[in-house]
Amino acid sequence: MQSYRELIVWQRSIHLVSLVYALTARFPKSELFGLTSQMRRAAVSVPSNIAEGFSRKHRPEYIQFLRIAFGSGAELETQLHISTELKFVSEKEKVEVEQCLSEIMRMLNKLIASLVAKP
Repeated sequence: MQSYRELIVWQRSIHLVSLVYALTARFPKSELFGLTSQMRRAAVSVPSNIAEGFSRKHRPEYIQFLRIAFGSGAELETQLHISTELKFVSEKEKVEVEQCLSEIMRMLNKLIASLVAKP
């Protein structure tokens, strides 16, 4: 593989960023520097860390950056739950983002496991 752009998990995480930006664009203006900013940063962190780790060309560093991406996904999952509790996000909207995020998290887990298992 020549580039992180070829990774399906990176491509899906870029789509996740689009979903989160569209979702948070409808949040109250009072949340611009709160939940809106936090969710956007967590979403952007996922593909960013995948790309940075891939570019390091050193497996232990790559694995560490993938774990950071996974952690950002967990942050986003929590923030999505909070925004639903606050009624900023409908259950239907939550499910769409959660499905995408869940797929990414599974892919990250598999990628990490495959890299850890390599001799």
